[in-house]
Amino acid sequence: MNDTSTEIRSVVVEREVAFPPEKIWRALTQPHLIEEWLMKNDFKPSVDHRFKLSAEWGSVDCRVLEVEPNKTLSYTWDAYGLESVVVWTLTPTGTGTRLRMEQSGFRPDQQQAYVGAQYGWQKFFANLDQVLARPD
Repeated sequence: MNDTSTEIRSVVVEREVAFPPEKIWRALTQPHLIEEWLMKNDFKPSVDHRFKLSAEWGSVDCRVLEVEPNKTLSYTWDAYGLESVVVWTLTPTGTGTRLRMEQSGFRPDQQQAYVGAQYGWQKFFANLDQVLARPD
């Protein structure tokens, strides 16, 4: 029998995007674009770079873990007792890119953070779609 009360959970958003990986990568790694769809930041796509995401409700402390241009980006996401990791994966397809985001590390006692992340990422992705839809 599995005891689900001890399982660490993840929020996953995956979708097909009608843009090349290079365009999505810019939106994920350029601070002025990140600010438009996610939050204010001092991001640099450099492993071990520590950065902060800031919004009116507070801030998130982050550290870049992996950078593989146009393919993979991961960073820690630590806020209000939640210590998680966000991994972005970009896979080229015939019509654009399969974009996958996984935020992992939600403990069973972090139901509010888990539900909040599910809601928040849907909003962030809607904002990202608007940024991507603009001409370069």
